[in-house]
Amino acid sequence: MSFERDLMQVSMNGEGVLGRRRFLQAIGLGAAGLAGSVAPASFMDLVAVHADEIRKHQLSCILLWMGGGPSQLETFDPKPGTEHGGETKAISTSIPGVSISEGWPQTAKVMKDVALIRSMTNREGNHQRATYQLHTGYLPSATIKHPHIGCSVISEQGESSFDLPHIVSIGGPTLGAGYLGAALEPFVVQNPQKPPENTQPPVVSNRFKRRLGLLDRLEGAGFERVGGADRVRDHRALYRQTAKMILSPHMRAFQLDEEPAPMRDAYGRNPFGQGCLLARRLVQAGCTFVEVRSNGWDTHQQSHERVLKLANQVDPGFATLVTDLKSRGMLEKTLVVWMGEVGRTPKINPNAGRDHFPKVFSVALAGGGVKGGQVIGQSTADGSDVKDHPVGVTDLLASLCHGLKVDPNKENMTPIGRPMRIVDGGKPIAGLFA
Repeated sequence: MSFERDLMQVSMNGEGVLGRRRFLQAIGLGAAGLAGSVAPASFMDLVAVHADEIRKHQLSCILLWMGGGPSQLETFDPKPGTEHGGETKAISTSIPGVSISEGWPQTAKVMKDVALIRSMTNREGNHQRATYQLHTGYLPSATIKHPHIGCSVISEQGESSFDLPHIVSIGGPTLGAGYLGAALEPFVVQNPQKPPENTQPPVVSNRFKRRLGLLDRLEGAGFERVGGADRVRDHRALYRQTAKMILSPHMRAFQLDEEPAPMRDAYGRNPFGQGCLLARRLVQAGCTFVEVRSNGWDTHQQSHERVLKLANQVDPGFATLVTDLKSRGMLEKTLVVWMGEVGRTPKINPNAGRDHFPKVFSVALAGGGVKGGQVIGQSTADGSDVKDHPVGVTDLLASLCHGLKVDPNKENMTPIGRPMRIVDGGKPIAGLFA
């Protein structure tokens, strides 16, 4: 019964520990389990039970970030046969009368669970500034660093007893916690196909704990007494948080080799696909916000060919994530968002590519109470403008907050003494949620 021992010791301070009856129900050892009618649960099923205990009704978000700006005409708003449609063909989806671009056959099958927004609009076409804005709800400022929307969410919903990071960025670094502080910074996983680096204690756990105790005493006896109390406090908090994580049995969530080979194959044996699988495991274990990054979408040259190549990796990961979450009963509590920082020009340039175009682009959402099987807004026939139902960046992020039961108008105090809302205006998108 090593799983029982692990889970009974999951919380270092005793918070959120499973009761024996709840544990036995989870692994199928109640009356039905003893009768042989319930199969034993996997490790991830067990940690999911613990996650339910500590998070109660808390929701999660998985952000699929297409870095560089995906072309809406080669993804979710194709215009074949038009002057600007290019070589891309359209394929039917599970929504009658709604087509998306070729290269996305798996996503087409799950469109009844997906809401497409084809009328996103913005003014900011610079990569860095638009990326900042889509992640924070604010334009960059010289005087303050705004927090990642996920960091704002976890500041409202994170449970102190949870022993994994509340926010994880898979595939590279993302924006940080800004004025919310270092304790809410995203944990970065560069390669989802192997456990995170430097997360194995260099010695056995008891000895590791003794070393931490010695460090604590040394800091208290020296630096803290000569004016470094604030820095020692922050340093201790960081070390406690880190030690709690690396000693936790929840770290097994990072071990993708525990998943059946067919499941790993379905997600795609590539960094993005395996990142989506890891995101599901982390949310299942209790994480609140996970970002999975796919780069290379800045298609100024050969847009058709390059997007097809990228879609070959992203399509199975996105579609399988939605299907997998739904099959586990997790989709209603997990908001999945697919987006990038800009769209691409309707007009194809001399290099057979498309340039930056924030005036109209697309976003896809599923789960978290989103009403799937619908398209919100339209672009014009030539793709040069929004035809109806324009959706701004702050509207999108206000909708994300709405789906996660966070008030986007909540104010946090910044270091310069200025109260600042989580999202700078905007309203939840009408009709997006069921």
